[in-house]
Amino acid sequence: MTSMYRSMNPADSVNLSTKTHGAVFNLEYSPDGSVLTVACEQTEVLLFDPISCRHIRTLVEAHEDCVNNIRFLDNRLFATCSDDTTIALWDLRNLNSKVCSLHGHASWVKNIEYDTNTRLLVTSGFDGNVITWDTNRFTEEGCPHKKFFHTRYLMRMRLTPDCSKMLISTSSGYLLILHDLDLTQSLEVGSYRTLRARRTTLSADGSRTPGTPRHGNDPGKGRTQSSLRDGEGPKEGCSSQEQPGSPDARDTGRARPGNCITSLQLHPKGWATLLRCSSNADDQEWTCVYEFQEAAPPPRAATTSPRRSLRLTHYIEEANVGRGYIKELCFSPDGRLICSPYGYGVRLLAFDGSCGELADCLPADSLPTSLHEVRSIYSHSDVVLTTKFSPTHCQLASGCLSGRVSLYQPKF
Repeated sequence: MTSMYRSMNPADSVNLSTKTHGAVFNLEYSPDGSVLTVACEQTEVLLFDPISCRHIRTLVEAHEDCVNNIRFLDNRLFATCSDDTTIALWDLRNLNSKVCSLHGHASWVKNIEYDTNTRLLVTSGFDGNVITWDTNRFTEEGCPHKKFFHTRYLMRMRLTPDCSKMLISTSSGYLLILHDLDLTQSLEVGSYRTLRARRTTLSADGSRTPGTPRHGNDPGKGRTQSSLRDGEGPKEGCSSQEQPGSPDARDTGRARPGNCITSLQLHPKGWATLLRCSSNADDQEWTCVYEFQEAAPPPRAATTSPRRSLRLTHYIEEANVGRGYIKELCFSPDGRLICSPYGYGVRLLAFDGSCGELADCLPADSLPTSLHEVRSIYSHSDVVLTTKFSPTHCQLASGCLSGRVSLYQPKF
């Protein structure tokens, strides 16, 4: 999967003009890997057959503004969201028109998730709202919805694979984790006790002195619990670990506080979260992996909730090009590889030199370690903004600022 790759540009074979659809903001495969969808800057959605590299269809006016994210509900139904504040449902069997348009956000909609247990569509936007949509009862006019959660400066929202947790990142540098998730209920953040993790400093020689994170848990039994992390890492602000390798930290003995988490992904087994962050002055960018830790309560408090924490385990510095644009990372389906946009190409990263499982590659002490660079592949003429592994085939897709989509698969 990592030794030899060849790159293909499906747009070349059909003379597909990148001027019409603009930058590629996101990529999404159908669950069976038979369709690759592309969210584009200029209101369009592209569909490709990833096996034959054939362009299938262009949804010319999928939205009235930038298309930001795509999520498949099953092998035929998918949802798109846009800066026009709407979400649209589409059916692969009839792409001549939308199944329906969903109205409820007051600003740009950036993320879509789907809970297969309740069949609720979950969206988040720059209005700070997380909204749930009951797709069991959708019509051409839309479907019932309600505001599930609200927080200031909301940037990204993700559900764990089992939908038991929701992670929310903010442009102010926080990572909020909602435990024991119940999407059928609405939450008010003010009703949950939230404590910040203790900040840490670097000694004069650059060594890290990690603090002890504290947790904010909902005292109500059987209700969703929340915890909020704050710290001085590379714009993630969600751990008690210091920013790795920060020149500012080495010079002054203290790292600068971060203020944004631009990309948020989850390990396919729900073990960890993958973040793309940058320094406060946008002069450094980092990819960080944080492990979820859930320890049993002390013997004397066996009836209390488990103790939860978030630990920085791996990191690596990024190219820091294309400032102002969000770069979307991804895990491979087995969780052993990370694909990261890296300048005009992509970089394959692993937890160790043999592409081991995260659980087998955790650092023995409390200090994080660098991710292992497996290979870098350059096939674009502009900054890469998004990457995605196929869920079923040995294939990887990337999209760049100039609108090109590249597919990578092993040479034979």
